[in-house]
Order: sequence, then C-alpha cells, then structure tokens
Amino acid sequence: MQQLTLSPFDWSLLTLYLLFLIYVGIKISRKDSSTPESYLLAGRRLTLASFVATTVSTWYGGILGVGEYGYKYGLSTWLVFGVPYYLAAFLFAMLLAERARKSKAMTIPDQLEQAYGSKVAVGGALYVFVKTVPAAYILMFGILLQLLFGWDLWVGIVVTTVVSTGYVLAGGFRAVVKTDWIQFSLMYGSFVVMVGMLFAKFGGLSFVTQNAPDTHFVWHGGQSVGYVISWYFIALSTLIEPAFYQRCFAAKTPATARKGLLISILFWFSFDFMTTATGIYSRAILGDGIRGVEAFPLLADKILPIGLKGMFLIGLATTIQSTVDSYSFIAATTLGRDVLWRVERIRQRIGQVGLSRWGLVASGVVAIAIAMATESVVDIWHRLGSIATPGLLLPLAISYSQRYRYRPRWAMANLIINPVLVGGWFIGRAVFDNVTLFNLTEPIYVGIGLSLLFLAVDHLTRKR
Repeated sequence: MQQLTLSPFDWSLLTLYLLFLIYVGIKISRKDSSTPESYLLAGRRLTLASFVATTVSTWYGGILGVGEYGYKYGLSTWLVFGVPYYLAAFLFAMLLAERARKSKAMTIPDQLEQAYGSKVAVGGALYVFVKTVPAAYILMFGILLQLLFGWDLWVGIVVTTVVSTGYVLAGGFRAVVKTDWIQFSLMYGSFVVMVGMLFAKFGGLSFVTQNAPDTHFVWHGGQSVGYVISWYFIALSTLIEPAFYQRCFAAKTPATARKGLLISILFWFSFDFMTTATGIYSRAILGDGIRGVEAFPLLADKILPIGLKGMFLIGLATTIQSTVDSYSFIAATTLGRDVLWRVERIRQRIGQVGLSRWGLVASGVVAIAIAMATESVVDIWHRLGSIATPGLLLPLAISYSQRYRYRPRWAMANLIINPVLVGGWFIGRAVFDNVTLFNLTEPIYVGIGLSLLFLAVDHLTRKR
C-alpha cells in the first residue's frame, strides 16, 4: 500500500475542510428537528436548487469505484456507470417523481403499505436497508484515509463511519442537504482542475491511446457482453432508489421533483466525462500493478502541485462523504422508523425520531462489517444491486396503479423468494465454477425473470 505525500499546506486545507464541516453540522443540529417530517424530510420545503445539489452529490458517491473501473476498463465506464443510469433516472423523473411527491408518503415502505399492507411494507423496508447500507462508500473513504495516514484499513473504515454520520445523528435530513451544497461545489471544482492539468501536461487523445491498453477504447472494455448488459438491469434499481424517493417526498412541489431530476442528469453527464477521462489517464500514467480503487488518489499524488493536490483530495472526500451521510440516514430511517416503529410495543416507548437515531448506529455497524469483508467497491455494488433490485423493482414501480400492481400475497412472495434464488445463484457460481447452468446468465436476470413470472401468474389467476 502506497502512502500519499502531502505538503503542510495540503494538510492545512484538509484540516480546514474538516473543521468547517463540523461547524456546519453543529450549527444545523441546533435547529428544530423534533417532528418526524422535520427530521426525515426537512419539512418538505426542498427548493429546486437544493434538490439538484443534494441529488447530484448523493448519487455520485462511488468516485473511487468509478476510478477503479475506469483504470481497468477505460471508455466502457461511461457505458456501464453512465448511460444506463441516465436512462433510468429519466424514466423515474417522467413516470414516478411527481406521483411520489403527491402520495404524501415519507418513505418507500409507507408507499408499499398504502398499496399492499403492513407485511409487504416491512419486507420492502429490509430491501431498502440492504440497498442503502453505505458499505461501498465507507470502504472508499477508508481506503482514502489509509493512503493519507498509513492507517490499517479497518481504522479508516471506523473513523469514516463515526465522522460522516455524527452530524446527521443530530440534524437529520436538513444537515444532509446543507452539507451536500458544500460537497457539490467541491466535487466539480476538483475534477475541473484535474482534467485541465492532465490535458495541459500530457496532451489529449494521442497520449492516452499510445499509453493505455487497446481494450480501454472499445465499448466493452474487455468484459463479456453479458456482464456489461447486466449493469443496465442493475441500473433499473434507480426506479427504487431510496435517495430519489426521499428527495421527491421532501420537494416543495411535485414539479420541483420532476424538474430537479431532469437537471441532475445533465450534471451527471458532465461529471462522468471528467471522471472517465481521468480514469483512462490514470492507467496511461500510472501503468499496471496498483489497486484500481487507488487510481485517482495516486494520480493526484503524482501530477498535482502543492495546494491543488489538497483541493483534489478534498473533492474526492466530499464526493464520497455526501453519499455516506445520505445513505446512512436512509438506512437508519428504514431500520428504525420503517421496521422497529411498526412494532407496537416499541412504538409506545420510542418515537420515530429516536428510533431513526438508533437505526443510524445500527446501520453504521452493518456497513463496517460489509466493508471489511471485501476490497472491491464494484463487487459490492454488483452483488447488493443484483439481490436488492429484482425483489423490489416491480412491486414498487407499479404500486401507484391499482389496476396493474400485484395482489399483496404475490408481492410478498416476490420479496421472500427472489433474494433466495438470486443469492443461491451467486453461491452456485462460486461453488460450481464449471457448471454451465450457473454461468449461463447473470443472477439479476434470474431475479427479474422470477418477478415477471409472479406478476403474470398473479394477473392470470385473478377472477374476472
């Protein structure tokens, strides 16, 4: 593991950022967040500008994972982590954003309860919890701290969890939105500087084509076609994206939710251009032999001068942190408010806000455990996305239609059986590597196929 070399000035910039973030968090935490709507949705007063800033920064927390993929597979990064998610976000904006705001729900399980009842709501809440536990993002931040300080990875992971969730514990969603404004500005500024320095110092297309592998410039990046296409199905998880729903529920008006997502797509497109380019440059400059997840920090260490290096590392940190705090908060809300609060004995003793705060602690512990069990950010995304998406995608997406949605028992069957099948498919691929059946297709295809089968049988067996 290579440790970064920073000047005293770079260290001072990192220290000032940390102190400023603590100050903002403490200041926000003093505001009233005692009611559920205030703590969970900032009073449903999210303006268009704040909606865009918090949505863009939250949904792009996987910056080191994008760097890992760009370093290994080049241009394919845009076709895997860009295009499918733009399409899915567009569908969400046009089909679901305004409906979500008009529903008056506070969380995804609230919407499921309105459509299918309390049992499906609790089952769906467990899916949301799995999807939003910020293990991949805590792992990324832990690796960044490891590169900065030379700590053991587990120390960086624990410190990340404590620092990134502390102010959320007190200030709730309002604290997330306010800090996301800062993080939104820094993430864009840092990559504008990086791409500008790379082009000025090394030149453009001719340099990277001569120094990066040829597979970096083909659409699949050397991966199998089935693997690349599987990400388009995983991107459908956008239609059940808890961060999107939370921000739509919190938007000032239904139109704010729809317009905010459409504008956000344009920001993601521009940011993807910069990160994909930086990933290809990192392979051309650093060569082979490093962990892909370290590509962006090591590139900054190699080419950026004093001051700009510190600013770029702050940009990486803020990009990750904006997702750690948002997802930690959603996971906490899901476990505390959407699962435990529905148990009558617990509800009588502890309110929604109190249970959400306890859920924040629990989600942090789970995230630490998952982060320490793997060293690949992309693997975490792929596995958790493949398990969480099929079970919840169709039941939630069509829950607004009384005509087409599942009957409750079929929705519950889908929630229970789908993860068993998909998880078993993953295990089968690992244990029986040479068995054609398990290598025939990606696990997410099997899960979505089962979900469609349940929906078809449900409709065919209804009395006319």
